[in-house]
Formats: sequence, C-alpha cells, structure tokens
Amino acid sequence: MSKPVSSDELAAFDYELPERLIARQPPARRDGARMLLVDRDSGTIASRLITDLPELLAVDDCLVLNDTRVLPARLFGRRIATDGHWEGLFLGSDPAGRWRLIGKTRGKLQPGERIALTPAHPESEAFPPCELSLIEQESSGTWVATPQPPEAVQTILDRYGTMPLPPYIRRPIATAEDRQRYQTVYAEHAGAVAAPTAGLHLSHQLLQECRDRPLGIEKLTLHVGLDTFRPISVGNLDEHQMHSEWCRLASEVADKLNAVRHAGGRIVAVGTTVVRTLESAADGSRLTSFDGSTDLFIRPGHHFSAVDALLTNFHLPRSTLFVLVCAFCGPDLAREAYHHAIADCYRFYSYGDAMLIL
Repeated sequence: MSKPVSSDELAAFDYELPERLIARQPPARRDGARMLLVDRDSGTIASRLITDLPELLAVDDCLVLNDTRVLPARLFGRRIATDGHWEGLFLGSDPAGRWRLIGKTRGKLQPGERIALTPAHPESEAFPPCELSLIEQESSGTWVATPQPPEAVQTILDRYGTMPLPPYIRRPIATAEDRQRYQTVYAEHAGAVAAPTAGLHLSHQLLQECRDRPLGIEKLTLHVGLDTFRPISVGNLDEHQMHSEWCRLASEVADKLNAVRHAGGRIVAVGTTVVRTLESAADGSRLTSFDGSTDLFIRPGHHFSAVDALLTNFHLPRSTLFVLVCAFCGPDLAREAYHHAIADCYRFYSYGDAMLIL
C-alpha cells in the first residue's frame, strides 16, 4: 500500500518545461526520434536513438504493444436552435446506440437540442446530413446523445470526425499527416480517443528488426481515454480519482508472457497503457487473462509484478503518467532523467522523443 503524498510531496511530480521543447509536429521519419536510455540498476543516463532499440534488448526479451486504434473522435457542428458553432469529442457509446460526448459552444446547451454535424474534411461534404440529439447532461458534464439517422459509430466518425490531437499541439484541425502519424502502424481495435504515444515511434522496419533479433512481440488492447492526461489537482495522491479504461489481455498472450519470464527474458512494455494493463492482469508473479475496466493508479510504492522494462514518451508534469514513470524507476532517477532531457533539448509529449527504462 502506498503512503499518502502531501501537497509538498506533489511538487516531486512537477517540473518546468520550456515551451520550445513541446513537439507540435511528428519527426520527419516515424522511427526518427531520439531516445534517452535510463538504467535503473546503475542509475546511468545516456542519449541514444529509437533505432537502437533492438540492440539494447536481449534475445529472450518480449515487446508488448497496445493495438488500440484512435477514433477520429473530434467533431464540429452547428446548433440548429441558435446557429451557433459547436465543437465536441466522442467518448463512447452503449449497445442502445446512445453516445457519450463532451462539447463546447457559446451559451448553455439544453436537453432536446439538436446539433447538425459539419464536415471536418472536404470529402465529408458528399455524405448525407447527420444530427446529434442531446438527451441529458450527466453530473460530470458529459452529454448523452443519439445520432440521427442512427448509423454505426465508426461510419459517422469516419465521415465527420477528425483526429483528437492534444490541445498542446495547437492545431485548429488535424491534418492528413496527423491522421497517419497519430496512429501506430499496428493499430487494430478502434476505441481510443488518444494515442498510445510510445508506439508511434515503431515503424514497420523497426518492428521487423526487432523480430530479426529475434525479440518476441505480443499485443494487448487498452482504449486510451480522455482523462489519461488529466493533471493531479488534489492535496495528495490518495484523493485523486483515477479514470477507468477498458483493456483486454488474451489468455494465450498471458501464457506466452509467463513463458518469457520463466525462460529468463524481460517483458518490455511499450507505453504506460501496456504497464497499466499488465499490472491489472497480474496475479502475484503470474499474468492471467483480463477483459474489463481498470482504474489502477500506479504510483511510488507500487510493486511491479509483470513489467521489467518500459519504453515511454516524456509526459506532462503532475500527470498520472509521470507518476507511473516515477514509480517504475524511482522519483529521483525520473527527475534526473527529465532534467537531462530538458538540458539536451529532447522533444516532449505525444509527438516527442522516447525514453527506454531498463
């Protein structure tokens, strides 16, 4: 059990980042990022490249990837009652076809209002009109709505949606390049509203070099939610309400990963979402199948049962993702690594550089 963290201790998860180090464009090549190498045993920190990944891992190691696919969940529309502009983000839907979404507009939305979706891209202009009928607003501020006509979620989002880039990228609308680059090359199961960003570095060629090493490569799914970047704003970590995300680890993958460890290999999580899924699926020192929601909050004091190494990006200060990194390599070493990255002008956040923690 982790001990409570006071507001003074929360400062340990804060840092100052120069605005110029926030990456607002992806690197020229998908596998063109720099990579900070952090060794937990020796405490050493070194600058490498993401293309060095295969040679830094041993032949018995296994990369674990999150194969979630980012939905084109950002929507634009017009309030039929007032003709005012509306902008929203699709969060999910239920079997009855009701959507959950958040939105912003001038004035106050009312239950019963209708939103006429407007094309985000020129090709959308050829599609038939689509409206969202607002049913009710939940206590969290999320709206429940139904689309008219009631077509499949993926169909509507493909027609009218665009990639939900993080606000710090400061792009009015995602470009055609974003639609490709804010998605991993192995994305398969649609459901995320944010990318598992560590995987954005892995090109088909780099993955093939990992296989040729040979390294094991296995996949799981966690649909990244909007709250994944939400900063911690409470007095101590025990008071932070962790968001819940759906994830799945298949039994055959769990068995393979158990065999990797039994043979002396390491499980290398590609991203914090993989860490969260594997640690949720851990039963003691073994992994079991998992299919459901997890609200696991990994922080200093957590005993890692299923992950031996982590490939990750550089995360926002006071975020649960940075807290997870501090838990994995220790707050002091994590802060030293981030200070090193800032001093050496690494690029930060979703389109930024990578860090490999061994």
